Amino acid sequence: MTRKCPPAAPESGAPLSGTVLAEAAVVFAVVVSIHATVWDRYSWCAVALAVQAFYVQYKWDRLLQQGNAVFQFRMSANSGLLPASMVMPLLGLVMKERCQASGNPHFERFGIVVAATGMAVALFSSVLALGITRPVPTNTCAISGLAGGVIIYIMKHSLSVGEVIEVLEVLLIFVYLNMILLYLMPRCFTPGEALLVLGGISFVLNQLIKRSLTVVESQGDPVDFFLLVVVVGMVLMGIFFSTLFVFMDSGTWASSIFFHLMTCVLGLGVVLPWLHWLIHRNPLLWLLQFLFQTETRIYLLVYWSLLATLACLVVLYQNAKRSSSESKKHQAPTITRKYFHFIVVATYIPGIIFDRPLLYVAATVCLAVFIFLEYVRYFRIKPLGHTLRGLLSLFLDERDSGPLILTHIYLLLGMSLPIWLIPRPCTQKGSLGGARALVPYAGVLAVGVGDTMASIFGSTMGEIHWPGTKKTFEGTMTSIFAQIISVALILIFDSGVDLNYSYVWILGSISMVSLLEAYTTQIDNLLLPLYLLILLMA
Repeated sequence: MTRKCPPAAPESGAPLSGTVLAEAAVVFAVVVSIHATVWDRYSWCAVALAVQAFYVQYKWDRLLQQGNAVFQFRMSANSGLLPASMVMPLLGLVMKERCQASGNPHFERFGIVVAATGMAVALFSSVLALGITRPVPTNTCAISGLAGGVIIYIMKHSLSVGEVIEVLEVLLIFVYLNMILLYLMPRCFTPGEALLVLGGISFVLNQLIKRSLTVVESQGDPVDFFLLVVVVGMVLMGIFFSTLFVFMDSGTWASSIFFHLMTCVLGLGVVLPWLHWLIHRNPLLWLLQFLFQTETRIYLLVYWSLLATLACLVVLYQNAKRSSSESKKHQAPTITRKYFHFIVVATYIPGIIFDRPLLYVAATVCLAVFIFLEYVRYFRIKPLGHTLRGLLSLFLDERDSGPLILTHIYLLLGMSLPIWLIPRPCTQKGSLGGARALVPYAGVLAVGVGDTMASIFGSTMGEIHWPGTKKTFEGTMTSIFAQIISVALILIFDSGVDLNYSYVWILGSISMVSLLEAYTTQIDNLLLPLYLLILLMA
């Protein structure tokens, strides 16, 4: 749905804007729902974290307005600290509950570590905001200190020494990534988006280091190692080339040849040996054998190749249309951008139904390709750099205010995270019955169907606007109705889905996420699937 820049953050002592309060109300409703379902000391910690994040978010908003936020953040949105702070803790809580129900103590502890890590990273972001706010906000510091003290006390008596060290390792990585990536990528994130994205990357990097050091004892699925190595490898590649091209012009042929050569060196000399060390076999041979293992996989790969070709043709056609028009500043309308949402839905649904492991690996490969092409575009690497800049500029919106174009990567992440984050060892004994059977479809429902329908119908037929936004009541209701219809179709075509009469919880989850879409100014492609995933898994 089309977005409107939120009103400027209020001056000290002024009331919070209605959109921020409405967004906070939806997030608190989700937190209370999870708390009522879990109801243990960890869920009380989540409630305390949400309360302090609500107060600190106001300080972040004021810092953004005054330009005192240390780094350059995206200005077309509020800070988004509250919704971002709650994702990892709530995800860890529901993961712990599911693994506890399935009798898997190892992944139950892993869920607790995820929750504790999310709380630690969120508290760090809060302390950062309070530390640079002048004058010092005494009341907010007291609330944040009290909540942080409760969380630290409970976690101290709940985590082992090794788990505490793991949480501190992720926090240390997060601090360094903040200093490096927020400097290299100004105006690409809000504070909340930085917390969510960089917190996730920090956790993935720490997991990869941990598993690499204990590779003899670790018994992991090769597809999990593949995802970890690809994500970390692409991030390290970006940091390396960003540092390198500070000292040389990246747009020359010499620099472009060096870029391609170093990419091959990093891929063949670092990433592949690293993956070989983890899975104990040749990564390329394993990947080829995995992709062409069954006839169904071959059909799916051919089908996905046709859809990828269709997406490229849409980009070329829209750019040809812009070239033939009188206005060279023509931008693709909202409905045109949603074509890609339809294509992604058509991609993911057959993969979820017929072969989820293949979809898991294919989404990982696609993520690597997207990030690599963004490096080529950003650094103007010949011969495709300037071409990609021209082609993708048509699809820019206010969320792409920084030097990087990330919306298509966020779309891929939003659709893939529900596939990647399912704790598969905890789903072997029917623990994904009821609403949890829809967890793999969280991205399809929230972004592919819900957000798309809200955008199309809201922008074309909406008349009643939610207060303070351009989002419309008609768009939100259409989004909810379309997702309900989609759930009915999933029941028909996916025989593995059995909702067990959990329809009220599904309707409530879809409604809360749709309301969050109406009021949030954060990247909805990333935030909405995560919240729907959390609610469905609970």
